[in-house]
Amino acid sequence: MDFRNPAQCLGLLQNLPADDPVERMTVLSNIVVDLLAARPAPDLHLEILETARPLIDKTRARLTGLDGSEPLPPDSDNNELLLKVITLWRTLSHSYASVAERDAEAEILRDQRALLAQRRVYYAGRIVSEYYRAHRALPSGLWREVHEGFTAAENAGIHSIRVSDPLNAIWKAQSALEAYISILLLDIANAFGRSGREWTWICHWAERFAPYCSLDPNIEGRKPTTYGLDLASDHGLRPLGLLPKGSSPRYFDCNKLASQIQSVFAQFKQGVSPSSLGLGDDCSVDASARLLLSLYRPWGLASAGRRFPRRGSSGEVELCANWLAIGFHVQGKLFEQPQHNVSPRAADGPGLPDRASGRYAGFDETGQGKNGKRNFDHQHLEAERLGLMCECWELLDQSVGGFRLQQRPHAERFAHHQLVGVRPHDGERFLLAQVSWLMFREDGLLEAGIHTLPGLPQVIAARLHVDSDGPREPYSQAFILDNDALQIASTLILPEGWYKTNGIIEVLGGGQERKLKMTQLLLKGPNFEQIGFAELS
Repeated sequence: MDFRNPAQCLGLLQNLPADDPVERMTVLSNIVVDLLAARPAPDLHLEILETARPLIDKTRARLTGLDGSEPLPPDSDNNELLLKVITLWRTLSHSYASVAERDAEAEILRDQRALLAQRRVYYAGRIVSEYYRAHRALPSGLWREVHEGFTAAENAGIHSIRVSDPLNAIWKAQSALEAYISILLLDIANAFGRSGREWTWICHWAERFAPYCSLDPNIEGRKPTTYGLDLASDHGLRPLGLLPKGSSPRYFDCNKLASQIQSVFAQFKQGVSPSSLGLGDDCSVDASARLLLSLYRPWGLASAGRRFPRRGSSGEVELCANWLAIGFHVQGKLFEQPQHNVSPRAADGPGLPDRASGRYAGFDETGQGKNGKRNFDHQHLEAERLGLMCECWELLDQSVGGFRLQQRPHAERFAHHQLVGVRPHDGERFLLAQVSWLMFREDGLLEAGIHTLPGLPQVIAARLHVDSDGPREPYSQAFILDNDALQIASTLILPEGWYKTNGIIEVLGGGQERKLKMTQLLLKGPNFEQIGFAELS
């Protein structure tokens, strides 16, 4: 098949392979790449590109292995497919730029110049989104490509002209400026901390909210924490205060977007569905509200900055994600199903937490050696025997709130927002933490952001309470985070799926059983739920 022949390409687009999306993507890629090399007449070239666009979009949506459900390492089986998709987006961006360049003198497509500009920026943005979805670091020079596309449109005075775009699910139209702003919104959406499903929604919402943002060359009087853009840089938005002194930055104005997000929250309270607000048909009100709330500050206000400053550190950090392994390393022994008789708690029994001892009343800390020191050498040997070993990560920097780590991945897989046990090389005990973000570098190293949960963890036995007199469920391993030293309420860490509004759980320790009422779902991950609770008399 001659992919350089425009007539044959148009015919082939009507008869693509139906079943195999990888084969379809290969054919579509060959058409786009070969036509760019052949440089046919600009009007014919544009016709083929526009015919291929919806076919490419639908085919990309069907590709498995690139859904962003987990970080994609450079040596994975799907890496070649990822690179093929990225090459296609880049070739499409270059193709629209080539059509515009070759038509500059003939001006056959003069009325299509704004469309060509929008398409060029749009596909440069698809490259950025693809890297973020795969949780891969952006390669050097990519942002310069994005900036160049927008700058060319702005210099031609066509950057704000809206053109028809059937791929835009909300507006069915978009300008080069709006396509550019969509990319900027993606860059500040904490991409490496999002699941694949969340990222799909965020990409959709970036197009939905882009018209409410603008770029202003006047930065006089702007706060240094507000976002700005340096078009000569190789990065996206940054706080104005961090941009080079000699640059000519633009102010990223998102005030209208903040009002729009507030309006969405208000309509949620009135019972309006996410689909009616242009947020998608496949997301619930709760899921939409949680995700949109996490985007409100970066999208609607300004750069939050770091709550706790990072400081450079070195050494190793032990990390484990298996539920039983976390409990083993926290208490120094494997969780066992209680076998002894349990007596109800005495009416005058100790309260929660026990401020005198600094630990949860009735739940003994185990696995400690002399002077309260844990014998980690013995614990490592026992963990190896049980198959509950931790993995060692290199510490890059840390703050009061957590760690930034790196590792060349081994056997254990880590997922976004999951609970992990963590101990720095100089730590006296294991802490509970949550995976904030994951990112693969091109050299194959995996970087991770780890957010420690406040409080000292202790292992407890827990089960859901049932009112019937029938047989009870066995106990499961759970945790309590003692926050007495922080003067805030202690919380429970339970297996995922346990939380019920005002639900009751039974916890066991020291031969005593207590009943606790779940009062609030504080945090949720794929393998845990953090619960606020109140003790029942």
